[in-house]
Amino acid sequence: MNANKPVDINSYIEGYPEATRQLLNQVRAAIREMAPTATEKISYGIPTFDLHGNLVHFAAFKNHIGFYPGAGGIKAFEEALSGYQRAKGSVQFPLNQPMPLSLIQEIVRFRVRENEEKAALKKGTK
Repeated sequence: MNANKPVDINSYIEGYPEATRQLLNQVRAAIREMAPTATEKISYGIPTFDLHGNLVHFAAFKNHIGFYPGAGGIKAFEEALSGYQRAKGSVQFPLNQPMPLSLIQEIVRFRVRENEEKAALKKGTK
């Protein structure tokens, strides 16, 4: 785990062993592909993509990669995520299994639509 507080996603990823870095980079690339206009930042101490507000977060742990698409993202993909440890707004992808990159991309695509719809509604009410 990162001893120093990361200032950006690159420094966050660099704080992990090579095998974990590869997985984190795969997750990052999968998110970036579905949300090319999202900005990257560190929020809550973990990598975050922002598009009209927080889009998704991800983080490395001893035995898994945590992926945080929020409660709506988890609920919408409940069946596809049924084989993974989940909580209301998060899912754990074990380090000893291939990352489900296409599933991550589907969830990100869903979250992009959610955030864009919320932003459009907000804009329309002003």
